[in-house]
Amino acid sequence: MLTIIKNELKSFEDLARNFATKELMPNRRTNDRYPFGAFYDEVLTKANDVGLFGVTLPEDCGGIGQGIAALSVILENLSAVDASLAGIIFTNVMAQEIMFSAGGKNFLCNIVGHNTDVHTALIAFQVYLNPAEIKPSLEAIKNKDGYILNGKIEYVVLGGIARHALVPAYIKGNDGYTFFLIDLTDKGLTKSEPIFSLGLHACPAVDLTLVNTRATLIGKEGDGARHFEQASDRMCSAVAAMQCGIMKGAFQEALSYSQERFQGGWEIINWSALRMLLANMAVQVKIAEMVVAATALAVEQQHPQWEKSARAAALHLSELACKLTTDGIQVLGGNGYMKDYGQEKRFRDAKQVQALLGLVPMRKLNMIGAVINPKMQ
Repeated sequence: MLTIIKNELKSFEDLARNFATKELMPNRRTNDRYPFGAFYDEVLTKANDVGLFGVTLPEDCGGIGQGIAALSVILENLSAVDASLAGIIFTNVMAQEIMFSAGGKNFLCNIVGHNTDVHTALIAFQVYLNPAEIKPSLEAIKNKDGYILNGKIEYVVLGGIARHALVPAYIKGNDGYTFFLIDLTDKGLTKSEPIFSLGLHACPAVDLTLVNTRATLIGKEGDGARHFEQASDRMCSAVAAMQCGIMKGAFQEALSYSQERFQGGWEIINWSALRMLLANMAVQVKIAEMVVAATALAVEQQHPQWEKSARAAALHLSELACKLTTDGIQVLGGNGYMKDYGQEKRFRDAKQVQALLGLVPMRKLNMIGAVINPKMQ
């Protein structure tokens, strides 16, 4: 990160790096077996105890009261070891950001405030979908007691481990969609088995079926798209940070392997072609670090057109991470495809993180639309 950010947030950087080294690294392969293996509840509880889930929450909600820069530092350092926990934190914060944007702070504080049970405090969300791109399948009906929801909603991240979920639904007669908060223990709700995903295996998702499920309105009716976009623009910085962390992890493993692996009587790092590949990876990692730092600073200080900067950073680093993790596999040769090493997981994780916040082609079209017509910002 830039010096101004790195110095101010060094404690968060140290916290995330030490946590990742101690709690994630030793059991990375085992944790990645989920849903065919056990979920790492103990790690989740420890992460909550040290404050990783409350970084951006105000202090009166039981949080630490930091901004996107602190979140980015944490997600970057976690992702360098295992991006799955970063995905859980990202999903939870995205739901929180939407609730803040919609004026739902009181609801959020009631859920999270000083709650020591991490599962009760977590909020599930369809973090890989922009509801404006694919019409929500849930229908909301208003009655004398509030609202009830009916329908099926797919791939709700954290839906199998969280107590609450923030979901989009259409109210008959409204053009736009609306966000609602639901209790995942409601008797009118059923969950599918955990879905096996491409990457971020230990950041689980389920499908939900709702039958007359009680729901709490978050924001105004039909105003969901505005709240999603406001939260999404801020969280693009966090997406970029996760990809930067994955890149750093891939480069460090490739570098270490090339210094230890012998071929033809000397370390493979001395082969010119491989040395050039590592050089390109090193350049890309440094560029990614600068992009994440500049983007986080722009978001924090609300620089002119910070929204475009954040969107561009997320899109660019996602493509860069997918390429760099491919190179990371190549450095390890056949070993790069084996689960004994971390490169194949990083390749899958980079692809999964790329899908956060909606379809990549649509995000690019929205980006150029905002450039052509600033009123679309």
